[in-house]
Amino acid sequence: MAFQWPVRVYIEDTDFGGIVYYVNYLKFMERARTELLRSAGWSQHELSLQNLIFVVGSVEAQYLAPAKLDDSLIIKTTVKKPQGARVKFLQAVVKEGSDRVLCQAEVEVISVTGAMRPKRWPKELITSITQAHPEAWD
Repeated sequence: MAFQWPVRVYIEDTDFGGIVYYVNYLKFMERARTELLRSAGWSQHELSLQNLIFVVGSVEAQYLAPAKLDDSLIIKTTVKKPQGARVKFLQAVVKEGSDRVLCQAEVEVISVTGAMRPKRWPKELITSITQAHPEAWD
């Protein structure tokens, strides 16, 4: 299983043909990662005030089928074990009510200080996400 976050496709997410513009899948995935943290009691704003921010180090995405205007999507997020400052997220965009994967990606997120120096993911952050969403861990 995975953490799941619903998204609706709006006009601003699409191109002239009503198809989701490719970069918007990454935005949907970003929102799902943020909501995973929020649902475990963490705010990215509050973390930034504690000198901890997250940056994407790499993305490997496959676009498999188009999402369209007004589609209801589910963003599924699975977390791999943290390695120091790095955590990999496996994410999939599926059309609600189906198992069809429209886009999938492996996203490496690095925690850094405000000075952009790598910083370990805090143990209490990992623990709270694990406790709140044990199904999300690979």
